[in-house]
Amino acid sequence: MDLEEAFQVVGEFGAYQKRAVCTLALTQLYMACQSMLMVLVGATPESEKQQEDRLQSSVALSGHVDSIVTEWLLVKEQAYKVSLAGSLFFAGLLLGNIIFGPLSDKIGRRPVYLAGLLFEVLFGYMTAAAHSYELFATSRLLVGLMNGGIGLVCFVLTQEYVGKSYWAMTGTLTSMTFAVGIALFGALGYIIRPWRTLAMVANSSGVLCFLLSVTLPESPRWLYCQNHTERAEEVLRYMALMNGSPAPNLTLRRVGSAKGGSDRSAGVLQLVTHPVLRFRTVVLMYVCSLVYYGLTLGASQTSGSRYVNVAMYGLVELPAYPLCVYFINKHWAGRKKSMSTFLCLGACACLCTIFIPESAEMSLGVTLALLGKLMVSAAFNIAYVYTSELYPTVVRNAGLGVCSMSCRVGGILAPFVPATRALAASTPFTVFCVSGFSAGCLVLLLPETLNTPPAETMEELSAGRSRVLENKWWPLSVAVKP
Repeated sequence: MDLEEAFQVVGEFGAYQKRAVCTLALTQLYMACQSMLMVLVGATPESEKQQEDRLQSSVALSGHVDSIVTEWLLVKEQAYKVSLAGSLFFAGLLLGNIIFGPLSDKIGRRPVYLAGLLFEVLFGYMTAAAHSYELFATSRLLVGLMNGGIGLVCFVLTQEYVGKSYWAMTGTLTSMTFAVGIALFGALGYIIRPWRTLAMVANSSGVLCFLLSVTLPESPRWLYCQNHTERAEEVLRYMALMNGSPAPNLTLRRVGSAKGGSDRSAGVLQLVTHPVLRFRTVVLMYVCSLVYYGLTLGASQTSGSRYVNVAMYGLVELPAYPLCVYFINKHWAGRKKSMSTFLCLGACACLCTIFIPESAEMSLGVTLALLGKLMVSAAFNIAYVYTSELYPTVVRNAGLGVCSMSCRVGGILAPFVPATRALAASTPFTVFCVSGFSAGCLVLLLPETLNTPPAETMEELSAGRSRVLENKWWPLSVAVKP
């Protein structure tokens, strides 16, 4: 039998897979805390410069804030160091996407995930114990490197442990728990004010995640596509046993030696040389780039308590996820149409914002910005599920890594968009509007993946065994077998 038939026997989402997915979801909570750490530990209170004498001056910091700013006096000429530490984290995310994706496709999901999680916990404690800014900034770079890498592998494992019909649900669950983690971190920061204690407590949840994760098996899909068929059968039989439906005679269809040998060379290079994958990668990189981070930054720049703002940053995304699960599993919507529609709706919200007169209430503009962020968050969540289905198992992490890397580039570019207000007040939302509409149109050039078996190998993609191929009118398409 093939893998999808095997999951029908084992159980597509049995008790064992539910426990495994919950463990990976807990890791998302931990990763969210690390991602938002700088928002609170880098908080800058009001400051004023007081002259003590002609040679020395000191900075009096008010507001009873305990942060890296107050400890190392990162104000005035040193204020840039706070933003630098945050940028180093995102630079680490970008590098982690580049390195860990192909690595997990080559040596396996489990060892890369466990090693990355272990080192992120260790570097997280380095952040809490840093005795100097330089050590703190270095630790943030290293934490970002691990965070970006294991985020990809964690997402892929939630997909590859279960049957194809549950990919949308488990993929959405990881995004949802990440958003919940952001909100919980806001509450944790409100309770724990000293920044070192906050960093220590937030990082300690990673220890629990690691201890729970050591029991997780290797992905049976990865084992199968790497021609480790017997090991894949062992994992599937164990899953069946733990699900209460033993399948001692479960046997997978053997992968040919030629196929296995060719797949060992699969990697990032295949995303460039293979015509179908090249087109998909270019489209997905553009879709994942600017709009989400631009609207996120615009919607999150509100006055008030920074703890409430952090919590709202995560909670505002939660309504998007039930919408995703509902629409992407409907035959009349699917992945492609849903993602395109949400992108265009987000662009429409930006378009409406452009026409709001300056005399109008600020709440109206904020509401439209948050509505746009809600729509784009839904599209962004679909992008992860959709992307994992568009790439064969042998290059799935590499594909996700490249597309996720473009997200980090978008995160770097997005803060500069508000500076275009110097040209016209409506310029930033015009940029987001054009980006959203164009991305929504480009998505329509991709194939629909709903109710289609995912390709496991490059040969399945090229030979047309999977229906997850380009639309037949696209010149780079491959003929679908009847």
